Amino acid sequence: MRRPARGAARLVSGAGLAAALLLPAAVPAHAAPPSGMPAADGEKGQQLPAMPSAFDAEADDVTCTPASKEKAEKQDWSRQRLDLDRLHAHGTGAGVTVALIDTGVATGAAGLDGRVSAQGAAADDCVGHGTFLAGLIAGTGGASPRLAGIAPGAKILALRGTDERGTASADLVVRALREATEARAGVIAVAVALPRRDAALTRAVAEARRAGAVVVAAATPDPPSRSGTDDIPSRTYWPAGEPGVLSVADMLPGGTRPKDALPTDGIDLAAPGAGVVSGGPRGKGHYLGGGASVATAYTAGAAAVVRAAHPDDSADAVTRRLTATAYPADIPQLDPYAAVTTVLGDAGASTGADERAADPVTVRDTASADRATSRAGLLVLLGSAAVLAVLWAGFAFSRARARGWRPAEAGPTARE
Repeated sequence: MRRPARGAARLVSGAGLAAALLLPAAVPAHAAPPSGMPAADGEKGQQLPAMPSAFDAEADDVTCTPASKEKAEKQDWSRQRLDLDRLHAHGTGAGVTVALIDTGVATGAAGLDGRVSAQGAAADDCVGHGTFLAGLIAGTGGASPRLAGIAPGAKILALRGTDERGTASADLVVRALREATEARAGVIAVAVALPRRDAALTRAVAEARRAGAVVVAAATPDPPSRSGTDDIPSRTYWPAGEPGVLSVADMLPGGTRPKDALPTDGIDLAAPGAGVVSGGPRGKGHYLGGGASVATAYTAGAAAVVRAAHPDDSADAVTRRLTATAYPADIPQLDPYAAVTTVLGDAGASTGADERAADPVTVRDTASADRATSRAGLLVLLGSAAVLAVLWAGFAFSRARARGWRPAEAGPTARE
């Protein structure tokens, strides 16, 4: 049974949610626009090309995603919502390797040069989607540092979970998970989602978790290019549904899921996943992307920052920290700054391989609890005293009336 995570109640800045979306998407001829991507006119009418998550599997010929000729002029809403400027003052994920399972990553991409390791097909990213996600996880932003990723100090291990067109397969994801486990990656981000459970996939996820990796996966595939998903029944996708995997969905600036998001249940966290800016495998320009894969990349980067800031925490403890400090909502919303800086109480027993991602612990403040208890006790005493005072006043009133309002010392002797 999958248990929904519960966010710890706390205040959060609304600056990110109130930020306007400044960059609309201009869609390349070969690509469908990323799902749920909101757009608004920028001050100069700037447009960025959309980054596809996959090409048409039926197409006879494929042209790789071209270099973008446009550069973002402003920090997008997602980075403001995640408060990355303040987060980076507390940690950048230095020393942590994030294995990214998607379409591959171009090792020499702008903002990633020298920090991506990839072998064979994983170093060739025709679609460009994996490179886009790698920028969200660990990109430096290049000439645009305010467009850096969430963990710019981390390293990326690029792995293929898809073919060259971006079509995912269980066999490729299983192989990638095993390679990530052998490489001792601290965080494994699975940006693809499979419609059916596979025994080999279940074993590969369990092995990765036993090796100490935080496994983060997209709760759903990125939706199809057509509009509307009303006729698609809710289902669990894999490996997001595997025990102990942190299942992540995409959200809009207002905190809701996009209207065309594929239905599913058991989501642990929501993170920005629409109108998000990052780089690509060719050139120095920027693209817009969206979907659960984008939210997964942000969450994996947050896990890397937490692992670097709390190196003694187990993988389960990192998962608990991310969920316990999330902004409370129908689906708890990722808050990486709180995850790094909040002091949590005892985490309790670790989850086993047969449980869902651990229930988040409540943030505990012993001094505050003691103060609350003292106040409650004082209120009880004051209330009791007030009741006694009213009873005594009633008793005294009735006695005085019976004496004809004479003083109590005026007894029979005095009247004589």
